[in-house]
Amino acid sequence: MPAPTPLDVATQSVQRLVKEEKSYHKELDTQNSRVAKIESEISAGTGDENAEYVLKQEKAAAAETQAVFGPLRQRIEEAVSKLEEQIALSESEGATDAALEKAREVLGSGRAVVEKGE
Repeated sequence: MPAPTPLDVATQSVQRLVKEEKSYHKELDTQNSRVAKIESEISAGTGDENAEYVLKQEKAAAAETQAVFGPLRQRIEEAVSKLEEQIALSESEGATDAALEKAREVLGSGRAVVEKGE
């Protein structure tokens, strides 16, 4: 099996980072729903004696997850820029159409994440 081309590496990098960002959003949604559930239990008086502590821990976990997005978006921006360069180089070098098509598709998803974050 031949070694991956620089275009393939850049494409996979953006693809992985976009997937990671999506995963963090899903995790944050889950954490926020747990916080809301605990808060409603506390306000209704149905929570146990550890509810305040658990709420504090869940809020801290959600804040840590939220803090990941800034640096992650920066890494996505850098990877998108590198992929754009690799696409331009590969077009001039005559890369396969399938590889370029996949790279452009992944580039679009990477740009969407960057634009959404601004």
